[in-house]
Amino acid sequence: MIDPSIHKSWKECLIGEFNEPYFAALKNFLVEEKTTKVVYPPGNKIFAAFDRTPFEDVKVVILGQDPYHGKGQAHGLCFSVPPGIAPPPSLVNIFKELHNDLDIPMPSHGNLESWTDQGILLLNATLTVRANQAGSHQNKGWENFTDAVIRKLSESREELVFILWGRYAQAKESLIDTGRHHILKAAHPSPFSAHSGFFGCRHFSKTNEILVSQGKEPVNWSLDQNSS
Repeated sequence: MIDPSIHKSWKECLIGEFNEPYFAALKNFLVEEKTTKVVYPPGNKIFAAFDRTPFEDVKVVILGQDPYHGKGQAHGLCFSVPPGIAPPPSLVNIFKELHNDLDIPMPSHGNLESWTDQGILLLNATLTVRANQAGSHQNKGWENFTDAVIRKLSESREELVFILWGRYAQAKESLIDTGRHHILKAAHPSPFSAHSGFFGCRHFSKTNEILVSQGKEPVNWSLDQNSS
């Protein structure tokens, strides 16, 4: 059900977490959960964020809370949906801000995999969820694991950009060495809060300004190949 044989770069730095008692308890919970419930994302997608963005390639971290809990939506990357699935409201608002910030047209899909290939870790704090029940796998052990991920990045890397949207993500700031890394904070892109500071945050252009100042390649935020 849950296989810690994720990308070797992550396995090397997180192997201690897989051996912790909380992780064994989490695995047991998920095995039991799957006997009677539908769990998202599919087992082979739980660690997709790590598989797509190796540890040494991370330049930017976008932190989400839970996977989407609707059928076919979750595929292991926060805010992203697979091809053919309509973008949920928060993702639509992300695209609106992207358009207002960088004049990038609204994309034809909601698959953010091209961001991960450019060094953006799309990390949810909780990596699984019960179908149609938001937050149903919180406080089962995932937060221990993903907090360890954030701490490891903070301790072992330099000059990363952490994008924290909403109060839940911003509570993770305490795990980050703000003297070594860059933190961008705004309201959550949810329709309930986007007008309270997400719209107009310009985090996409600000991220690129930081990366360019470090001599790194800026992110091509466009999701359609015919755009740039």
